[in-house]
Amino acid sequence: MSIVAPTVRILGTHGVPANYGGFETAAENIALHLRDRGWTVDVYCQLTGEGPIQTDQWNGVTRTMIPEPREGWRGTSAFDLASVRHAMTVHEPGDVWLTFGYNTGVFDVIPRLRGIPNVVNMDGMEWTRRRWGLAKQGILLANERLAGWVGDVLIADHPVIATYLERHFGRSRVQTIAYGAHEVTHAPATAAQELGLTPGAYGIVVCRPIPENSVLEIVSAWSAERRGMPLVVVGPYLDDDPYQTRVRAAASDEVLFPGAIFDADRLRALRFHAAVYLHGHTVGGTNPSLVEAMAAGNAIVAHDNPYNTWVAGPENAYFSGAGGLDSLLSRLLPDEGRRARMGAAARDRFRAEFTWTKIGAQYEQALVDALTRRGRVPEKIGAVA
Repeated sequence: MSIVAPTVRILGTHGVPANYGGFETAAENIALHLRDRGWTVDVYCQLTGEGPIQTDQWNGVTRTMIPEPREGWRGTSAFDLASVRHAMTVHEPGDVWLTFGYNTGVFDVIPRLRGIPNVVNMDGMEWTRRRWGLAKQGILLANERLAGWVGDVLIADHPVIATYLERHFGRSRVQTIAYGAHEVTHAPATAAQELGLTPGAYGIVVCRPIPENSVLEIVSAWSAERRGMPLVVVGPYLDDDPYQTRVRAAASDEVLFPGAIFDADRLRALRFHAAVYLHGHTVGGTNPSLVEAMAAGNAIVAHDNPYNTWVAGPENAYFSGAGGLDSLLSRLLPDEGRRARMGAAARDRFRAEFTWTKIGAQYEQALVDALTRRGRVPEKIGAVA
């Protein structure tokens, strides 16, 4: 039987190659997986500036590049709308869309009205984050509801998110697909040594410096007594941000703030050579940074909540506040054997659940399911999938 290669159009990210965050990394790896499985893949990419829409090829993936001069949410919204409009003009029967995020979920109504299958990654209950303020929280909630009502398949990145989506939109369209990472089995020690660090003898935190990521609690706990090893806190810490100023003020001389690190290889190496990875996220589903730490075989010390405990598993360690973390660190840091067992368990958990091969296959099945729901050549898609 001859197989007609299906086409998937990936919308809602800044594009490929990944230079921004979790959505872009997912889009890149899923696109490459689908390419290798015989799909025709078109990823919409946001460019800075003005000009006509252009297309090119990147590693066997089509990129539709849309210039947008505006910054911030206005630029993102304009880019999302332009992507939807363009994807509508080139759509052919048998195509399927994969949309990351619901921040502009109102635009997902358009493909629904045209009968275009659309798989929507519903993010991590983004509207619940207090830092947005009530007005933006309301806008995000409205867009979440719209995207949930019209998406053919709704992707939750964590079982807690899946339960929430099922409660509001029914169980039949919800699938749980986490984020992936590439396993790290070796990395040069240069990145650690350049910061004056000894490989295997420091802790590390990688996150946005905001209250919901528990950075103040982590830094305060680490600084409560002498640890005999430094803590590296990666991220932009500014003098004019009250919270970030409090974090720095709470730090002992064993806490190092190297700033934001955008070089992926350098950050990967710093994680790999750390004795322990501290993860303070309190909301949001499966966090890509936590998965990347597990892929590097880090011992994980995470905030105790259902998001983190499901991802990192029962063999790793959890805390609820600065006091509890203080005592946990006092027991854990001197215990090299326990840290080694935690790191091995984290790596095993990663290999079982969070490889891009597994994540890519799950997204492929979600796309097939969306096409099937619309009665679109499921037998040909099944031959590829």
